[in-house]
Amino acid sequence: MDIPFLGTWRKKRGPAFGVAVYSDGDADASGVAELLSECELLRSHAEQAGVDLDDSAASLEALDQLVPRWRDDEETLPWLGNDAGLYLGTVVVRTVPGAAWRIWPNGHPVVRLASGREIDVVADGHTWASTGAPELSQVYAEVAEV
Repeated sequence: MDIPFLGTWRKKRGPAFGVAVYSDGDADASGVAELLSECELLRSHAEQAGVDLDDSAASLEALDQLVPRWRDDEETLPWLGNDAGLYLGTVVVRTVPGAAWRIWPNGHPVVRLASGREIDVVADGHTWASTGAPELSQVYAEVAEV
């Protein structure tokens, strides 16, 4: 779809960055976790490359090995970065004891560890998608050892 003003907007502001989650305050934590774990674009790319995203640390290592063909697509890159960060967060929440999703007042999802430290996994996902570093498995290893 060609939307003329969108190209001009992107040149001035850059690509979209981030994801936001808003609720009326009665959000079900498991429902939010399920929503954030969808990561459809990332799962599609992984499936096409033969990588099974089973919410394990090993799947993060497999993602790190993918050929980053998405870096040439300025429309896909920010969405894939969001998904990579949300998937990283999903793996952390499901495998690191005491880790949970926390939604900042502005709607930005982060992972809060049992220690109280908050990890901006969406920012990590964007960095990984655009540069490859730090690797998702490296971020996970640093978080999991805390």
